[in-house]
Amino acid sequence: MSQQDPFAALKAVQRDGWSLFGPLAAFTTSAAASLVAFAEIPPGSRVLDVACGTGVVAITAALAGAEVSGLDLSPALIATARCNAMLCPDVSLDFVEGDAEALPYPDRHFDVVLSQFGHMFTPRPAVVLSEMLRVLKPGGTVAFSTWPPELLFGRLFEFLDELVPPLPGTVPSTQWGEVSVIRERLGAAVRDVEFHRDEMWIPALSVAHYRNMMEQTAAPFFKLVQKLAAHSEQLAAARGQMDQIIKPYFFRNQVRQAFLMTRARYADQIGNE
Repeated sequence: MSQQDPFAALKAVQRDGWSLFGPLAAFTTSAAASLVAFAEIPPGSRVLDVACGTGVVAITAALAGAEVSGLDLSPALIATARCNAMLCPDVSLDFVEGDAEALPYPDRHFDVVLSQFGHMFTPRPAVVLSEMLRVLKPGGTVAFSTWPPELLFGRLFEFLDELVPPLPGTVPSTQWGEVSVIRERLGAAVRDVEFHRDEMWIPALSVAHYRNMMEQTAAPFFKLVQKLAAHSEQLAAARGQMDQIIKPYFFRNQVRQAFLMTRARYADQIGNE
């Protein structure tokens, strides 16, 4: 990470905060399978999983026959990803710690670049997208999953942003869940843009049980609890509001989390811009 990076302090906070995500990762495996299938990855392809977390997307792609690299800001999550990969000894996987805004790979190196709920949390959309396309071969596929602002996780993140405002110069992560914004950001660099909605279900005994799980594993929720720890009434009020957001999505001991998938081809005529 460059010393000139204006968001170095933010990334340090993210690196520590997202290190708690491990216990929740198992619930994202079905979404990982959806993204890998949606990306239509040919066997033998060279694939990069950006902000790979515990490696669920990377490992799923490797099991489908791809040669996969995974990168994440959190050393704790990379360690977990490597442990998970050890359970699949016959696949080609490589995990490294790194910054999605400064990918340590050469230009035009990968056939497919993926990200599941990861690149959307980087502070500068233009920078991370430029890096994802830089390392992608012309004609290759970029595909990612994000949280739309009008659905459960998008609504929760927007509520959290009201209580813990993002740093100046950053944009809400939920903008990555809006089709019009995605089209604008991808622009002329890609062709054949496709969208698809899917959902995953998170087991929980109650709305409060689910929210408590998020507070212990998801960085934005953990950060809110830290901020309001000394203000019990404000914390209780915030939790009450979060429970009201979650309640319509809770059914038969599960919480429905719907998400948006995007797939596009890197335009053949685009070079190393």
